[in-house]
Amino acid sequence: MEHKVLDSFRKQLEEKRADILKEAERTLAELNDQSGNIPDPNDRASAESGRSFELRIRQREQKLLSKIEEALQRIEDGNFGECDSCGELIGLKRLEARPVTTLCIECKTAQESQEKSLRK
Repeated sequence: MEHKVLDSFRKQLEEKRADILKEAERTLAELNDQSGNIPDPNDRASAESGRSFELRIRQREQKLLSKIEEALQRIEDGNFGECDSCGELIGLKRLEARPVTTLCIECKTAQESQEKSLRK
């Protein structure tokens, strides 16, 4: 893959990583600010629901952060854009849509089909 294209993906991944870390810091600050006693049970339930939702989002972002770190490492290692399953190059459009992907569209489709058949 061209150096210019790799730099573009690196920049995109680093920006996303920075956004996730910034949001995590914001959430932590908000949770610390909201630690006071809320006397009304409805308000307390609403606040707890909001905190729970925010924490679920952060958990999902934590998983994405791990994938971002792995993608950045693949760029450094020189194997970014190679399918982990078949070894072929992952299409540029797929990488643009999901730069943390490790599977080409054919292998991902096969994986999803296999998962679907196991659920039945």
